[in-house]
Amino acid sequence: MAEPKNAEDKLALIYENLAEKLKEDIIEDVVKKQDRPLKVYWGTATTGRPHCGYFVPMVKLAHFLRAGCTVKILLADIHGFLDNLKAPIELIKFRAEYYKFVITSLLKSLNVPVDRLVMVFGSSYQLSEKYTMDLYRLSSVVTEHDSKKAGAEVVKQVANPSLSGLIYPLMQTLDEEHLDVDVQFGGVDQRKIFTLAAESLPKIGYKERAHLMNPMVPGLSGGKMSASDPDSKIDLLDLPESVEKKLKKAHCAPRETDGNGLVSFVEYVLLPVDGLKRGAKGRFVVERRKPEEGEPIVYDDIDTLKADYKADRLTPQLIKGAVTKALIDLLKPIQADYQSSSEWQEMTKKAYPPEPEVKKKEKKVKNLGTKFPGAKGGIEAKADGHIEGAEKDRVNLATGAEEAMDNLDIKAKGSA
Repeated sequence: MAEPKNAEDKLALIYENLAEKLKEDIIEDVVKKQDRPLKVYWGTATTGRPHCGYFVPMVKLAHFLRAGCTVKILLADIHGFLDNLKAPIELIKFRAEYYKFVITSLLKSLNVPVDRLVMVFGSSYQLSEKYTMDLYRLSSVVTEHDSKKAGAEVVKQVANPSLSGLIYPLMQTLDEEHLDVDVQFGGVDQRKIFTLAAESLPKIGYKERAHLMNPMVPGLSGGKMSASDPDSKIDLLDLPESVEKKLKKAHCAPRETDGNGLVSFVEYVLLPVDGLKRGAKGRFVVERRKPEEGEPIVYDDIDTLKADYKADRLTPQLIKGAVTKALIDLLKPIQADYQSSSEWQEMTKKAYPPEPEVKKKEKKVKNLGTKFPGAKGGIEAKADGHIEGAEKDRVNLATGAEEAMDNLDIKAKGSA
């Protein structure tokens, strides 16, 4: 991927692969007229462990940095707690630190400059007097209906929601002002919050910002990639065997590209990542299953790949194998960083402690009643069939088969 040489090149890189743009005139005024670095912010609630879906926003952040933007990453620890207690308050600090390790390693692996990258913990300013007063002011001009509607696709929906879910969109709106940015970036699932921000910030005397949105990349099972659904995602620290196993089971219908998680991953991660690393147009290499089938297929644009997949020239088996190899290679530097950092490893234990073992219920001894032989004195049948206990003579017939037959014979004669 070539470095942008002028304002038009920068804008082309900023807009590349986006699903939607709101208020482009704000962006173009900064880049063309003011001729200064565009200030962009992306936030992530520090809840579940980041997975391979995080490559999608990281690629766009890499594009922003390449285009000369100043990028602020909000590690939204308080948001994580507000979202239906996805992150317990005791673990918030540790999880935010864990995210910092992960995101730093992710961006480093993409070979992009990070001198204009800033990471900010939400709790570093969201507990201030000014922010709190702004939150009260904003809550006076936003209705309960509008706040609930804004967070519908982002905040976890439950039957009896807490008030924290209504505060979440208001805080995300205020972050634009308190982080001093021109643009907020996120997925298309954030659109309603972005609309709320654009409409409500001017009501309390702050300027409107622009918004850029990434498409939502399907997970391995076909739906949204989610940290809470282990079948839909691959963890950044998954070993090669685990990656291969999960991708073999991935939903990948023949000839269908819409909703196909693997095709989308090639489009929004593998092709652009290869471009970032090589400083040229990205390539995706598909090895043939057998050498006699010919040379590997090399794709440098997604349209050709999609056409081949729809025509069944590129089969699910072929794309699964190629994505598996590419993803394992992509994860290697991140996992190497993890293995070489005792601090990161220690933070993992603190942020995501193992679940406590659930003790199995002890089987209760059945009370057979006081008239059952041995109930008072106690008897116990052993595995080989013999009886032990204070009253074993009452129920023990004999010590051997011959003695037992004799005893039976005696008892039979005595009863005749």
